[in-house]
Amino acid sequence: MGLEVEESQMQRRKASSWLDGLASPRRNPAVLLTMYGPVFKTSLVGRQVVVSTDPEVNHFVLQHEGRLFRSCYPNTFTEIFGRDNVGELQGFVYKYLKGLVLRLFGLENLREVMLQDMEKMARERLSLWSLQATIEIKDAISAGRKKAMAMLKKILAERMESTSKECDDFFDCVVKELKKDRPILTQGIALDLMFVLLFASFETTSLVLTLAVKLLSDHPQVLAKLTEEHGLILMNRRQQNSGITWKEYKSMKFTLQVINETIRLANIVPGIFRKALKDIHINGYTIPAGWGIMVCPPAVHLNPEIYEDPMNFNPWRWKDKPELSKHFMAFGGGMRFCVGTDFSKLQMAVFIHCLVTKYRWTHIRGGHIIRTPGLGFPDGYHLRLLPKE
Repeated sequence: MGLEVEESQMQRRKASSWLDGLASPRRNPAVLLTMYGPVFKTSLVGRQVVVSTDPEVNHFVLQHEGRLFRSCYPNTFTEIFGRDNVGELQGFVYKYLKGLVLRLFGLENLREVMLQDMEKMARERLSLWSLQATIEIKDAISAGRKKAMAMLKKILAERMESTSKECDDFFDCVVKELKKDRPILTQGIALDLMFVLLFASFETTSLVLTLAVKLLSDHPQVLAKLTEEHGLILMNRRQQNSGITWKEYKSMKFTLQVINETIRLANIVPGIFRKALKDIHINGYTIPAGWGIMVCPPAVHLNPEIYEDPMNFNPWRWKDKPELSKHFMAFGGGMRFCVGTDFSKLQMAVFIHCLVTKYRWTHIRGGHIIRTPGLGFPDGYHLRLLPKE
């Protein structure tokens, strides 16, 4: 199965710059493909793991969860997200929880409720930032996350004591389930779910949006095209100050291309972990029962045989190209395809609309990008936000 790679965890976590992977093969999962083959075995955090950079193998693994594979993440992940996190739940409990989350992130709720709320929050935040001499955009976007868990525990306790039976929001639906005589969820699962949802809402989206602003700053032709698209939306409105409609959101074709390209380069999720339930034979490889397998999205997203000039920011590559494919795995796949996909894209599109139609910005300092292996801005990314005249 390719070559066996034995690297220390410290070396794997060593920081690399945005383009270091082109010169340093060990830091770029795409280059591992040419060094060790599309599927190889290694030792990762003390576990025997098969790493797959092969789109066909990746698709097979994700599509056969529950039958041939199960979700199984390293202990460090469990310690961060909780013992009852969504990634560790299996079978009926996971499917039930997924259905519960879809009540919050489903298209109807996004269209009827969240679109207006997102725009209101984006406008308020941007207006506040424009009054400051400088902002660190990553921290500004994700502000409030640190206090969120304590707030959630307090709200959960208050709702549990309430006698109301109405489900006014997602939290009420969770509490209603917890109050059943034989609930499927526990308070631990509920709180871990809330934490994961907050992490997805704040941390991942803020990183992608920060990278988007950085890439737009570095590629003025993309910013010009994006501004043109949103300018036409305003021009076609009967009332300039009316909110974004669902029809307008669905018309943001180039915006979606920018979002997809930013997500492809961001590679927020360096690996998706599964465990083989039996010996698996696929494409000439054997994955032993009990072994972990790490599906590696960055190796696919940065593969020059799949994406021409993969390190180049080129939103036009997404024109007339299907999002749902074996070659775009930013939101996972199979039964665990991210239920917050539409929420994340809507949130980013709304933020971009409010930003490019009302504001311009200048770079103050920072903006250097590293991977450890996740995306990071060690010096921050400080901007001056100014209203357009």
